[in-house]
Amino acid sequence: MSTPSSPAPAETQPSTVPGHAWYARDVHDVARDLLGAVLVRRTPEGTVALRITEVEAYDGEDDPGSHAFRGRTPRNATMFGEPGRVYVYRHLGLHHCVNVVCGPVGRAAAVLLRAGEVVEGAALARSRRLAVGACDSDRQLARGPARLTVALALSLSDDGADLTDREGDLTLTLPVDRERGAVATGPRVGVSGEAGRGDLYPWRSWLVGEPTVSAYRPVSPRRRPA
Repeated sequence: MSTPSSPAPAETQPSTVPGHAWYARDVHDVARDLLGAVLVRRTPEGTVALRITEVEAYDGEDDPGSHAFRGRTPRNATMFGEPGRVYVYRHLGLHHCVNVVCGPVGRAAAVLLRAGEVVEGAALARSRRLAVGACDSDRQLARGPARLTVALALSLSDDGADLTDREGDLTLTLPVDRERGAVATGPRVGVSGEAGRGDLYPWRSWLVGEPTVSAYRPVSPRRRPA
């Protein structure tokens, strides 16, 4: 009697590694094309790979929801640089978020990776998640931007990493047989004011029916003390 074979490692699957020109396009085109792509993270502990299922687009200095809206700073400098790099930042001093820089140099456009399905290295990703909190199921491993960076062991030291480097610590691949299915769009999560309005900025995209997509929560308005 034959037994089901284990999935082959992501790096052995037929795929392409896009170059910098692929990222130097309009942020919304890149955001949509990132859905279904596979992000491969290599560390001494092992490899974790995830299929991207949810993203948010941020369009540089013209976007009031972007870190680049008020111009270049030491914190967001990577956003203004070469497309195809990752911009990693620390959110509220609690956790990290990872973005893919895109558009021409100086545009400061980026795509936030909000969620993904771990397709390789689930045990390692689970151990990392359990080290910092609860993880009820594998679909929760990278469900949300903070969980995603924990599962991949990403930190500020990875800011500026080149996704086009086939032998680097972090590589983005496009599977040849990628099937994404339907894509939905809506308002970005946790963005306040006009930039959080779905009718004006429906810049969050996700794969319909994918259980790893994070739950949408509108930003809570802050009240000034009386």
